[in-house]
Amino acid sequence: MSALTLLFIGGTGIISSAAAARAIDLGHEVTLLNRGSSHTRPVPAGAEVLTGDVSDPASVRSAIGDRSFDVVVDFVAFTPAQVQADIDLFTGRAGQYVFISSASAYQKPVASLPIRESSPLRNPWWQYSRDKIACEDLLVGAYRSTGFPVTIIRPSHTYDRTSIPITGGWTAIDRFRRGLEVIVPGDGTSLWTLTHHADFARAFVGLLGLPSAIGDVFHITSDEALPWNQIYTTLAAAAGVDDPKLVHVASESVARVAPEWGPGILGDKAHSVVFDNSKVKAFVPGWKATTPWWAGAREIVEWYDADASRQAIDEGANQAFERLLAGARSFGA
Repeated sequence: MSALTLLFIGGTGIISSAAAARAIDLGHEVTLLNRGSSHTRPVPAGAEVLTGDVSDPASVRSAIGDRSFDVVVDFVAFTPAQVQADIDLFTGRAGQYVFISSASAYQKPVASLPIRESSPLRNPWWQYSRDKIACEDLLVGAYRSTGFPVTIIRPSHTYDRTSIPITGGWTAIDRFRRGLEVIVPGDGTSLWTLTHHADFARAFVGLLGLPSAIGDVFHITSDEALPWNQIYTTLAAAAGVDDPKLVHVASESVARVAPEWGPGILGDKAHSVVFDNSKVKAFVPGWKATTPWWAGAREIVEWYDADASRQAIDEGANQAFERLLAGARSFGA
């Protein structure tokens, strides 16, 4: 494939940073539009950077001027209003518009496994997911009525070395190391899929500029589905703790005691998810996710251990753990 001109709205997030680096490695011309570079994930060498406030359509319009692109990817659109602004701005100026939706949009509880792109969309617990569904509906309507060249991507739980995919984040790892109990929502047996961002990026960039991907939808995930108990114990082992103290608490109880965790747990993580990735594999021949969770867990711990300033303790999370533990002890008494 010849070099593409790509506009990434965002560009320094977990997914977009890996996608930008991959695209540059393949020789594409990458332009990032955001409010400034990230210290956690710096802009990759070779990328052009435009400064604009993505929450302000006029700012975006001013930043890009009269330019057109082979592909526009919006990594930071979360509401129909934001998507409508993109449709208004990029109609006739993008050969392909890629919307980053979410696999959390799939029906919860999941009706059947594995999840395919044709699986129903419905999430009564999480507004974030409902907004993503509404964005998809808007874009599908634009494609059907005017031919707006959309491709929809549904990532599941994609991580990089900076993102700890368990409840409590670094605070939970700190508790592992101090021999303290760590809460696991549910009984720990539901299956979950974690995808390394570099694996995601290889499939994602393979869909860019692909005419047959326009008007279609894809999820991109690892084929590795692990029970939450194993996800926790693998991360603890990477942190040097072979026998972590895990305490299981009903997901509903976690959501009640720590409401900030509730929607993501009840609307997503409490349900087993196993994905059929045959569709993206057919469109991007030879692709498969190759980073197992044990390797990703080591990468995460090594990154945090390399700089003590990254090891921020969330006292709110600690307090939530202690309240939940007190409730569990009282229930078991």
